[in-house]
Amino acid sequence: WDYFDELLARIRDIRASEKRFYQKVRDLFALSSDYRPDDRDAQIFFAEVQNKLLYAVTGHTAAEIVVTRADADSPNMALTSWKGARVRKQDVTIAKNYLSADEVDTLNRLVVIFLEQAELRAKERKDLTLDYWRHNVDRLLAFNERPILDGAGSISRDRMEQIAHERYDQFDAQRRRNEALEADAEDLRELEALEKRIKKEGDK
Repeated sequence: WDYFDELLARIRDIRASEKRFYQKVRDLFALSSDYRPDDRDAQIFFAEVQNKLLYAVTGHTAAEIVVTRADADSPNMALTSWKGARVRKQDVTIAKNYLSADEVDTLNRLVVIFLEQAELRAKERKDLTLDYWRHNVDRLLAFNERPILDGAGSISRDRMEQIAHERYDQFDAQRRRNEALEADAEDLRELEALEKRIKKEGDK
């Protein structure tokens, strides 16, 4: 039992885990022999790979997905998933919250390809490094005929957050109005029911 046996076992553990696709990719890259948790370059690279995966599936970066899909007039602002019972401001700037079930499935399948590649290298007793991934992420995506992200996309994160928060404020204001109207309607229904009971008892 040596380094490569341990590496192979850890790759298989990641593959078998119930973690979401982003966390699986992060865990996989963390197995790289040159990975350092406090390395800013590694953190930037992981963010770039997230964008590459999203682009490979949707044709948009994370920021572009939010701006193109966030809709103040749609139920739940067009989000398909969020934390808790209600859509909150912090939910609307997370790109994966707008993905369809089919897009999430495709992302998971792409992550499996990365894990397969890592497992194959470990079986061949070849080291995994961040430099290896830097050179091969695009190659793996291209081999699977996915679109390749060139650059950082057309919308910055700051601009995306500004737009998403503005739309959330519109959405939340309308939601509050709707809830107030529903509360008024509920009060009216209760009042009408009470009047009917009083009238019924008076007729006895």
